[in-house]
Amino acid sequence: MTLRQERSSVSRRLAYVVISVVFANYLTNAFSYVLQAGPTPTRITGSLACLLTIGYLQLRVFSRPGSNLRSAKSYAALGVMAGLVYVPYSFFPNAWAGMPGFLAGSALLVLPGRVRWFVFAAVALSNGAIRSQYVSDPAQLAYHVVSAMVAGMAVYGLSRLPTLVKQLETARSELADLAVSQERLRFARDLHDLLGFSLSAITLKVELATRMIGAHTDRAARELAEILGIAREALTDVRAVASSYRELSLADEIESARSVLTAAGVRATIETDHSDLSPRSRTVLATVLREGVTNLLRHSEATRCTITITGTDRLASIDIVNDGAPAEPGTERGSGLGNLVTRTTAIGGSLLAGAAPDGTYRLHAEVPADPAPEKPAKTPRFSGPPIATRFAQVLLTAVVIGYAAMAMTLVTYYPIAVTGVEVTAAGIAGTVALVLGVVIRPHVRLSLAQRVAVLTGLAICVYVPPLVFGNPYLAGVPGFLAGAGALLLPRRAGWIAFFSVVVLQGVVYGALGEDAVAIAYGVLATTNHGLVLYALTRLRSMVMQLHEAREELATAAVTQERLRFARDLHDLLGYSLSAITLKSELTHRLLTVDPARARQELTEVLEISRQALADVRSVALSYRELSFDEETQSAQALLSAADIDVTVKIDACDQLPKEVKVTLATVLREGVTNLLRHSKAEHCEIVLSSSRHLVTMDIVNDGITVERRSPDGSGIDNLTTRVRALGGDLHAGLTPEHTYRLRAEIPLPLS
Repeated sequence: MTLRQERSSVSRRLAYVVISVVFANYLTNAFSYVLQAGPTPTRITGSLACLLTIGYLQLRVFSRPGSNLRSAKSYAALGVMAGLVYVPYSFFPNAWAGMPGFLAGSALLVLPGRVRWFVFAAVALSNGAIRSQYVSDPAQLAYHVVSAMVAGMAVYGLSRLPTLVKQLETARSELADLAVSQERLRFARDLHDLLGFSLSAITLKVELATRMIGAHTDRAARELAEILGIAREALTDVRAVASSYRELSLADEIESARSVLTAAGVRATIETDHSDLSPRSRTVLATVLREGVTNLLRHSEATRCTITITGTDRLASIDIVNDGAPAEPGTERGSGLGNLVTRTTAIGGSLLAGAAPDGTYRLHAEVPADPAPEKPAKTPRFSGPPIATRFAQVLLTAVVIGYAAMAMTLVTYYPIAVTGVEVTAAGIAGTVALVLGVVIRPHVRLSLAQRVAVLTGLAICVYVPPLVFGNPYLAGVPGFLAGAGALLLPRRAGWIAFFSVVVLQGVVYGALGEDAVAIAYGVLATTNHGLVLYALTRLRSMVMQLHEAREELATAAVTQERLRFARDLHDLLGYSLSAITLKSELTHRLLTVDPARARQELTEVLEISRQALADVRSVALSYRELSFDEETQSAQALLSAADIDVTVKIDACDQLPKEVKVTLATVLREGVTNLLRHSKAEHCEIVLSSSRHLVTMDIVNDGITVERRSPDGSGIDNLTTRVRALGGDLHAGLTPEHTYRLRAEIPLPLS
């Protein structure tokens, strides 16, 4: 078992142990009050049956990772829980005062949206209303309302966090797959930009050199020399892509563009007038030039081309104008203008392309002469419901404050002097300040002496009020001292301190003359408070560790993908480019001594270059195509990890054309990405339905999605382009039901 797997296993075991102990303490405390009220066989049997059923429902239904909490079974279990909480209340009024916390926490787990918080508040208030039939003191009533809320949050948090740990274990591998997919797209873009141009240029020049052999031997020799240069550069490009770094020379690209355009019979006019540019700006302009010329040769019938590069100390621009009418390259498997937009905007530039009124086609790009330093990639942050770390931090803070509020309500209930109220309030406030400010702070690093000092301060805040005024109920929250000991001290010493505080609390209750039930309450309450503090703090730390593990795994997966890509490049292209280089050198030597043999060698070079170009496209295609099934699974995992309820209804799509499935996978990925980044959804529905002539996919959520372009240049416009390329259409916007829907409709070809 790896360290990461062992850590995850420990996280789950710890969660189950803490949940079981805390819930058992709640139930045991209730049963002790049943015994105090007068044990009879009927009362013991009835109360035990109810309490054990409550515990079973909480552990096996509501707290079980993987349970469908929106199912009919869960709703039925919630109804049974409500009956078990409220019906026995009239038979066991004192014992059942703590049971509404289970119902409040379960309601937060099962019910959707804002409804759960209304029910949560209603349950807490109902506890005070029911207790008002037995007690009239406002402080006691407030105590029971607050205690139900705090218990509900503890039940909710302890039940939810193990599920989140499991979801994160699944989500980290899915997110690693996404990181790999992004790396694949980057590789494919670099492969297209760097090698596609080189191999296209080789093909053009080989065709030209073949025609020149015999009639214009000198010209053929020059072309062969350029072919050799391009082939060698292409080999360098293969290594550059594999090693993830490539800086292009703008001067070399200008000369290469001039040569290739001339070889293709395009009259080229190139004007350059620019100041010194940073390497990043030069590389981007060189990439725009290379891609622009490549698209011109592939997608137009131009006879003239004007390339103008100008610049100042602050800004540089490039214009590529031709008299052809090229097709939009951005519609061809996602390469072309989309890549150029990504590159230019990444350094603060811009790019425009389109036909002019005079019938020419213009590609214009502007980049800063010295762009800002490149920022390291950031992990995407979703604006949807809080997950994991933030959720745990908010919940932990709320529970600490809730326990303090419970203690404060008791200050006014028990008779005590004004000075006693002040001292007790100061003790409670000091306890909360130390716990929130030091004990549960994730990034606070303390020496052993400082930890002991913090524990000493907590002990003073916890024990001075009851010892001075003779009432153990004024001890604030002694469980926080126990939990802090387990958190701050080394493991063995920490748990010794934990149980010492628990036992000491029982001793304090006994020394102050309390009965057995009160002593049991003091021990159980201290244990629960300490375990809740310890568990929520530890589980939050474990969630943070899982986030870090996810990033490590993603990095490792990307590294493996980079190595595999390098191997594919070597296997597919290394031989072809080496063969082109060797045969070009041989042809150069044969030009004057054996023209016929030279022409034969060039014919073979032409075949090899065409095959190499096909290999480039095949590798790029295999790295760019998305699997609809994989994207569906990834979407489910990501949405679940973001605490968004997801419903997926997918018709059988095995028979759909390949290009349709790839496009639907792209729409699904972009739709889910936008939902996570730009909405506050709590529920999402993904539906794919197909008929004989049409396939429709809907992504519907209950948040308000802001239509934005993602940083890589994609977005609704890009998705629309992809869908329309297949004859379909894409719609996005609000529905009459106040949901947001992204719909893609693609017609299917007749069989």
